[in-house]
Amino acid sequence: MSAVKSKIRILLADDHAILRSGLKILLNSQPDMEVVGEAADGKQAIDVARQTKPDVALLDLTMPRVGGMQALQGLLRESAATRVLVLTMHDDVAYLRSVLAAGASGYVLKRSVDADLLQAIRAVHRGGTFIDPSLAEMLLLGVGVRKNGTSLRARPAALLSDRELQVLRLVARGYSSQEIAARIFVSPKTVETYRSRLAAKLGLKTRSDVIRYALQMGLLTPESVQTERAHPASS
Repeated sequence: MSAVKSKIRILLADDHAILRSGLKILLNSQPDMEVVGEAADGKQAIDVARQTKPDVALLDLTMPRVGGMQALQGLLRESAATRVLVLTMHDDVAYLRSVLAAGASGYVLKRSVDADLLQAIRAVHRGGTFIDPSLAEMLLLGVGVRKNGTSLRARPAALLSDRELQVLRLVARGYSSQEIAARIFVSPKTVETYRSRLAAKLGLKTRSDVIRYALQMGLLTPESVQTERAHPASS
């Protein structure tokens, strides 16, 4: 008699209880899947991953306490064998590139859950990379994905140099190029070069895009933005 094939052990990490409940019913109804843990915020996701060592973690990018990117890092640190599948509403190339560079194995939009989630879970569990079909063309850019389809495990800033990351944070906080130049001891022209490079790498066009990206990736806190708005930098 053949051995019973083990099920894919899954962690659900999303701050919306109703969504988690629906996903749990869907996944547990599959003959090859089993939900072994749930988390309502980033810190809890890391803790549950440490305890359960899931095969696949479904991770929302927008969660309280610890942001999605930091949760991704912590989860992989605590359970290195876990394959992380980001489940998000953000159809944004900057997020896609960053989570792949940080070690995620897949990226699925919440609007595509019915059509693609089960396929995505099975794909990443087999060791592959799954990108939401609506963003699949990003694979052509070769950012964060090796030719064999596996994800690159690197720091969140893998796409940016240390200086570009520093400039991104300061731009998000509202500093002008002149002020940034004075703070990091380079010329304003050099700052503009850094700004152009990071914008091109991440697909960011406006300062609002930069702020949204920095917040989402855990590079900036809402409190720091509020502080800068209370004491705005000169333009």
